[in-house]
Amino acid sequence: MLYILGVIFAALGVLWILQGTNVLKGGMMGGHIGYAVLGLVTLVIGIVLLRVGYRRRRTAS
Repeated sequence: MLYILGVIFAALGVLWILQGTNVLKGGMMGGHIGYAVLGLVTLVIGIVLLRVGYRRRRTAS
């Protein structure tokens, strides 16, 4: 379950970073640095969830 959440958070984080920095055009997020910062925070949360999920799976095996 944590893997799925981690992947979703990481993907959303990357998307928001790209939109916030205006690399990915379109939408209301384009060019607003606040969304890039929010995306960075979301990406870090996603990576943490992936790592926790990986460690839990290793210890459960």
